[in-house]
Amino acid sequence: SRHGNMKKKVKRSKGAGSILEECCILCRLSDDDPAMFGEKVTLKEHKLSVHYLCLLTSCGVYQRGEEDEGVFGFLVDDIKQEMRRSARLTCSGCKKKGACVGCFVRSCRKTVHFPCGRKQKFISQFTDSFPSYCPDHSPFQSFCVSSDLSLPQSCSICLDSIDPVLSYSVLKCPSCHASWFHRECVQRQAHSAGLFFFRCTLCNNKDNFQEEMLRMGIYIPERDASWELEANAYSELLEVYKRCDALTCLCDHGRTHSAKTGWFEVIRCRLCGSRGTHRKCSGLKLDTTDWPCTECAQATDGKASLVASPQGGPRRSLLSKRHRSSIHSPISCKRPSLPAASGSPEELLQALAPQLRPLGVQLEVSGDQVLTAGLELVRRSDFNPAHSLSVRSVFREDLWDSDTSRQYFLKLLVQQIQDSVVFEGPDGSKNLALNSQALRDDLYFDVGCLLSISLVHGGPPVGFFSRALYQCLFNFPANRPLTVCHMTPDTRFTRQVSRIAEAQSLDELTEAVSASQEFLELAGCNRPISSLEERDALVEDLVNFTMITRMQLPLQRIREGLQTLGVFDQVQLFPSVFCGLFCEAAVRLSAQTLSQLFSVGFSPQEERLNRETAVISFWRHFLLESEVGRSSISLQDLFLFATGVEELPAAGLLPPPSISFLHPFNSSPPGAEEEEEEDGGGGKQEVMKEWKDEGLFPQSDPGSKHLLLPVTSSYQAFKSSMEQAISHHVHLLPTKR
Repeated sequence: SRHGNMKKKVKRSKGAGSILEECCILCRLSDDDPAMFGEKVTLKEHKLSVHYLCLLTSCGVYQRGEEDEGVFGFLVDDIKQEMRRSARLTCSGCKKKGACVGCFVRSCRKTVHFPCGRKQKFISQFTDSFPSYCPDHSPFQSFCVSSDLSLPQSCSICLDSIDPVLSYSVLKCPSCHASWFHRECVQRQAHSAGLFFFRCTLCNNKDNFQEEMLRMGIYIPERDASWELEANAYSELLEVYKRCDALTCLCDHGRTHSAKTGWFEVIRCRLCGSRGTHRKCSGLKLDTTDWPCTECAQATDGKASLVASPQGGPRRSLLSKRHRSSIHSPISCKRPSLPAASGSPEELLQALAPQLRPLGVQLEVSGDQVLTAGLELVRRSDFNPAHSLSVRSVFREDLWDSDTSRQYFLKLLVQQIQDSVVFEGPDGSKNLALNSQALRDDLYFDVGCLLSISLVHGGPPVGFFSRALYQCLFNFPANRPLTVCHMTPDTRFTRQVSRIAEAQSLDELTEAVSASQEFLELAGCNRPISSLEERDALVEDLVNFTMITRMQLPLQRIREGLQTLGVFDQVQLFPSVFCGLFCEAAVRLSAQTLSQLFSVGFSPQEERLNRETAVISFWRHFLLESEVGRSSISLQDLFLFATGVEELPAAGLLPPPSISFLHPFNSSPPGAEEEEEEDGGGGKQEVMKEWKDEGLFPQSDPGSKHLLLPVTSSYQAFKSSMEQAISHHVHLLPTKR
């Protein structure tokens, strides 16, 4: 057996046991490279070694102990249990057992050892729940470069040449976009600099840089820089210059003597600190402390004594740095949490809703200025996207509740965004348009921000993105080439590329290329064409330039806007799930949809239950007639009456819509008893039925999404009651655009 063979090897080799103890219990490697694998900890009493990053990224082990227990809070028993769990899993890299790191997307089954994951281009994020992502689901950086910024040719850390193509191995600074570097270089820089000194080597940005590096899988240890931790690293800086540099030293004890006070105390130059003198030797007063040396006095025109002293103060401690830092410590914060699970777009958007706050922000707007009002809102200095929206003046407040106003505002907002200068192309299939004024106003970011707010706050699905735009934003489907058919129809660039693509001979191709010479020079594709076979490659380059290269800045800004409230990250994790929400028109309401949408609350009493069962049949039949036009009201009118919205929001309806029943009063109407005596009881029943059918109308509470159906004796009475109440409600609503 395998275990038997291992025992035999141990007997044959005296050093085999110690070698096994030196290997990490999770990845089975003995490498000790703290920058790439984290600190390697060996517990001799347990005959166990483990890499710290292997522990952080393992799926089945969490820190349940204190910092001084086990390995930084990872208990030994838990580590061994994780080893047994992973022993059944095969690494997709080396094909050996013991894979303890899995892709965070539940539907993905890829598992690896942590070092193998680095080779397989896995990205592990050392924050929050410490997720890892395989190449198919991992985050990526977008290429963003302005016209006045040239692409770098060397790594800003090691200065070796670099291919300026963003990939797993090549990253860039999110702030200056000019600092590009190898992944290994920036990881070693982070390990050396630590949390408090790790920043971009060019623009010196710290907060945004660290946040982006954490997202892209760079481990940043929470400690001071390595050069700060060396014993007596700066001891020479504590040495004080004590030598008299006067032309003639009058001290009997020599130039290096310095008394504690008095004439022969050496005082240093106030500016450079590298020159000194005894007071007596330079003819200074006994209380002089502000003295410039000759060189500094000449450099400051003799005004050195007027230079203000640097304000002193206590040295800031590391604790205060931790307190101000926005990056949380990875130590002792890997605690059990629920893994991400794919679901419907509604469920995934609802997962973002808990961050919303009841504190509202007032918004006054007229119907044709919805987009303008939205832009003014997100550009406020105090704007918080998590605050609920309270919309006024879009509708008459006395007739429509605030939830309905907000959702109709969001519907108009999405419509006006689709028609804005940011997008071009046919309705329902828009591409991004390149507009210089929109770039100057940063309109692309604002539009992305508004779309995110609309999705999370109960607005409709986006529904107008083209598949090409969705692919450019979220890389789905991954690595699928764009073609001429993805370009915006009836534009100058599209006509030029189409003419080249449709060329059937070398002469036609040459003529088409010659006619588009200016465009080819702009795209960097002005190259000689010697055969028809070169046509497809040229077309592909031109399409990529038109759709991607020249649109880098708009794409980058709209991505950053979509990160509001976490929408972009959620879509990036589940791009296939969200594709329909961004690219397909909202599903038209149907009788079946509404019937399934509302949950029914029946009464426990048998007599009432029988009546309510009949009313539900009336309800379903009424939905069918409304759908086919046999009723004076539409399904949209009915849905609006019951829920306050005309169509299903992207995040679904909360709370879920429900139905209960409105029964008639139990008391008899006037004259019922007399008719009962005359008719022997039959007359009373007839009067009761007529009274019930005439006195009940449906009622709704859009805030709670609750609908009360009238309990009637016949379908005609039910239909009449519903049509009267809903028609009256629709008549009071403001005129739609």
